Amino acid sequence: MATTRTAHTAWEGNLAQGKGLVTFASSGIGQFPVSWPARSEEPNGLTSPEELIAGAHSACFSMALAHGLTQAGTPPRTLDTQADVTFQPGTGITGIHLTVTGDVPGLDAEGFENAAADAKANCPVSKALAGTTITLTAKLA
Repeated sequence: MATTRTAHTAWEGNLAQGKGLVTFASSGIGQFPVSWPARSEEPNGLTSPEELIAGAHSACFSMALAHGLTQAGTPPRTLDTQADVTFQPGTGITGIHLTVTGDVPGLDAEGFENAAADAKANCPVSKALAGTTITLTAKLA
């Protein structure tokens, strides 16, 4: 069964001085303010499209990796994934780096790295972001 999730942004003003409010409508988890300075300089308590992408990518990758490991007979105890999305004003998103540390009983480092590489290549968010360079560092705890 297909699912659709919805977020919406209300924006006021021009790019440089304007501001927006992103609402996660499907889940109702809240509203998060955004602005150009928060995106291109320091966050100062606001979020950005890149941080939202980082959250989506780290969650999707973790789910894909947990699934792949479980399917291979080595379910993880824990996975800790960080996604770093780099934004260059005037150019756009220039790369995403995933870093994952896992506690996976019965799996060696090479097996974990291979499973992580497969998850990176095949998680739906990675596929959606295929137009950008995605790199990976994977290690066991």
